[in-house]
Amino acid sequence: MSPVTLLPFIVLIGAMFLMTRSAKKKQQQAAAMRNDLQPGSGVRTIGGMYATVKEVNDDTILLDAGPGVELVFAKNSIGAVLTDDEYNRIVHGVEHDLKSDTDIVPDDASSLTESADTDDEAAAASDEKVVDLGKKDGPDEVREKAAETEQADAGEQPKKTDGDSDAQK
Repeated sequence: MSPVTLLPFIVLIGAMFLMTRSAKKKQQQAAAMRNDLQPGSGVRTIGGMYATVKEVNDDTILLDAGPGVELVFAKNSIGAVLTDDEYNRIVHGVEHDLKSDTDIVPDDASSLTESADTDDEAAAASDEKVVDLGKKDGPDEVREKAAETEQADAGEQPKKTDGDSDAQK
């Protein structure tokens, strides 16, 4: 047989070897992570439950999921070991401020505007007109617009037909 004929088979076998090798490597890393568990570590199970490791045995692990809630899981059910900052952020909602020296950007523009008194004073000082971007339509204005629309619609008379229409039934 010529080497050109065998080339596709060699490439296919090589690809299978590389895929199984990377899968084995991931399994070994996961096993090492589970074997290095220490009491007090925050973990996430493969089911998505967050808990603290209380006790580690050969094949099982005792998790503290809350006050008075202790659960026994298989070691293989641990999906990830979390850092203390990540565990506190997810479970307790505690944000660790890494950039305490910099200003925090607000989620909305409400903190960018100041109170009405401050705006009036600033406008008077700079001789600029204060622009209010709030909606001014009150209930009376809404009713007036609706009445105008109804009058415009009432001005158009519907056409009378002999009963034949293009609408499908």
